[in-house]
Amino acid sequence: MKVYLKTKDFLVSKENFTLIHDPSLDMLTTSPQPININSYYETKTYISHNDESKTIFEKIYQIVKKYTLNKKVKLINQFINESKSLLDIGSGTGEFLVQAKKKKWKTFGIEPSVEAKLKAEKKGIHIKEKITNLTDEKFNVITLWHVLEHLPNINEQIAIIEKHLEKNGTLIIAVPNFKSYDAEHYKEFWAAYDTPRHLWHFSQDSIYRLFKKHGFKVIKTLPMYFDSYYVSLLSEKYKTGKRNYLRAIYYGWLSNRKANKTGEYSSLIYVLQRG
Repeated sequence: MKVYLKTKDFLVSKENFTLIHDPSLDMLTTSPQPININSYYETKTYISHNDESKTIFEKIYQIVKKYTLNKKVKLINQFINESKSLLDIGSGTGEFLVQAKKKKWKTFGIEPSVEAKLKAEKKGIHIKEKITNLTDEKFNVITLWHVLEHLPNINEQIAIIEKHLEKNGTLIIAVPNFKSYDAEHYKEFWAAYDTPRHLWHFSQDSIYRLFKKHGFKVIKTLPMYFDSYYVSLLSEKYKTGKRNYLRAIYYGWLSNRKANKTGEYSSLIYVLQRG
């Protein structure tokens, strides 16, 4: 174990944090990990917990979100079985589940944010606060869109998730990739570190190794092209105090261009099944 990088919470507390590298998993751990993590989410600027479209940044985010929601539903439609049941962990305001429901999926969500949960329920989505509130339900597909990095006690959480996945079910995970070019470029200002809300930071190898311990294998890896632009916009703000849209777009584009050769996109989707 050694120090990989020192960074800070740019969003809420401005506190300093250290990223520790675990070579056995090729994974980074945020240190220290807060006891009261909820206080670090208490900001109106945490965009995944609102549906607002007031600022230019929010408008762009909502436009891109609608496009990516359709792509996500197309992805899960490749893994339909008779039950066609979907559990989305960290469902935010429920937009993904709304789109899946339109395609006849039986949808359930897990969302600890009370405010986001209420917004999702108003859209007719079944939401529980914790996965431990589920009983014996099993699901055809379980998704975690930029959620795994937020979960404490990660091995325990994976074991619980596995318990709720059908025997031939599919687990889909999207996480940032600290081996991407934009991560290397922005270093401690890289917005996808998002300490301390992100407790873990993954490479492709870490996902393979971590889930292999739980009997899963990665059957497909897919890029999230828009993430490099979104993360670069936030990173520019953290680094310079300004959005710097043109510079962010350039580095987002450059990250994707380099990833076309290396496969190291800013964020990646992993499709997993039991090995």
